[in-house]
Amino acid sequence: MLSISEIKTGRNIILNNEPFSVVYHEHSKMGRAGAVLRTKLKNLTTGAMVEKTFQGAETVEEANITQSPAQYLYKEGDDGYVFMDMESYDQFTLTKEALADITNYLTEGTEVTVLLWNDNPINITLPIKVILEVTEAPPNIKGDTASGATKQVTLQTGLVITVPMFISSGDKILINTERGEYVSKA
Repeated sequence: MLSISEIKTGRNIILNNEPFSVVYHEHSKMGRAGAVLRTKLKNLTTGAMVEKTFQGAETVEEANITQSPAQYLYKEGDDGYVFMDMESYDQFTLTKEALADITNYLTEGTEVTVLLWNDNPINITLPIKVILEVTEAPPNIKGDTASGATKQVTLQTGLVITVPMFISSGDKILINTERGEYVSKA
């Protein structure tokens, strides 16, 4: 069991019999009132974000989340994403609902880390940077090259991001998956 002083960003806890990751935490103490902990938690099975305030004497159970390397194989139907555990070679499917925005960075063969809770896959984490191909880009217009000029392009996964003017359709670019931003040409 964890006391509120042990709950920190990055820890995994169990709340309402579901695993959550602490995304943000803030301890505060006000005069005679007891300490409180304000948190933002990400549900690891659904991807939903919730805010929760813990009172001074509350405790929570730590979630035993293990990690294993995996590879994205293919999309199954409208909602399923099939992965293979690289250690056991078992295949498993996660829903679009559980993966949320992660699907914007998945291409066949992408190596990821699978999060396991009670030996069941519940979600994945992406590498910090991935390479994606630009499928749609407006043409460069002469004279549009003033310092820092940018444009919107569409990537092979359907994600739309802002890139420098010199990026064209067919280019492969490096994307930061944490911020969803262009890094460089690949």
